[in-house]
Amino acid sequence: MPRPASALGDRLARLTREGELYEKLPNGRIRCFACGHRCVIPPGFDGVCRVRFNEGGELRVPWGYVGGVQVDPVEKKPFFHALPGARAFSFGMLGCDFHCGYCQNFLTSQALRDPDVKAAPQEISPREIATLAKEYGARIVTSTYNEPLITSEWGMAVFREAKRAGLVCSYVSNGNATPEVLDYIQPYVSLYKVDLKSFRDKHYRELGGTLERVLWTIRELHARGFWVEIVTLVIPGFNDSDEELREIAEFLVSVSPDIPWHVTAFHKDYKMTDPENTSVATLLRAAEIGTAAGLRFVYAGNIPGRVGRWENTYCPGCSALLIERVGYRIVQNRLAKGACPDCGRAIPGFWDVPA
Repeated sequence: MPRPASALGDRLARLTREGELYEKLPNGRIRCFACGHRCVIPPGFDGVCRVRFNEGGELRVPWGYVGGVQVDPVEKKPFFHALPGARAFSFGMLGCDFHCGYCQNFLTSQALRDPDVKAAPQEISPREIATLAKEYGARIVTSTYNEPLITSEWGMAVFREAKRAGLVCSYVSNGNATPEVLDYIQPYVSLYKVDLKSFRDKHYRELGGTLERVLWTIRELHARGFWVEIVTLVIPGFNDSDEELREIAEFLVSVSPDIPWHVTAFHKDYKMTDPENTSVATLLRAAEIGTAAGLRFVYAGNIPGRVGRWENTYCPGCSALLIERVGYRIVQNRLAKGACPDCGRAIPGFWDVPA
């Protein structure tokens, strides 16, 4: 698409530098590798994400700002098998390669696509982000709020500083990845959460992606050794049938039965205000389907204190309670060096920071 004509677009165009995830093509065109769209972009145009663009045969990418920062428990990302109770310093930029009508981060993700959305980027350096994370007692730095894949050059600049400071780095992503971008981020990213939004390609195309690409990403992340957790926002009438939930769970089992699956509650937001909010009963049904399919770690979220045992982590060997949670708060953590204290079984996860 042609570059957007707006004050925000003009400002963001100045907050850029040449990207690394692209190749040059004849006639001044370029091909971007940051996400699964692999956009071929003529001079003067931008990609699907609206924030990566071709200026005179050179790919310009977001740089030097954040659209938002916040300190959260890592459980809010959600990662339940990574440094329980740790603080995660979250930062995001602007833009997304999807256009989900129910996006809960639309103020950042849709800022250039939706004229009704207002955003105010704040200029900052990678070192300043890492310093802030340390000052706030974070152990993890997370690229989130918009789609981190499309701002990977900036993300890795931040993560280089974060790793020097002894911090763990993570992505919260839609999973629309490419081999090139995974090669690029793998030296820095340890934790990767993927939103598996549906198991129907028709639905994915409505949101701006394809099911095949997201399933490939999940398989590839696991094969490469990232610690992966999956979230499915369960939306009434969209992806909440027994059949579809079972297919999602069976796919995850085929990758690894040890991948944590979080089924979370939809609430009316942004442009999707027709479905009812997800009920507790629906979340419990989804969690039971996941367990019946063979997943060892299934969690029901977004309705703290109302889903019973589905907030906790149990040993798949002896059923002992290992980590008790209420919402994002750890009530008790009985793990002993990543293992069940009762039967000694190793529990998959990212339980300690490697030396």
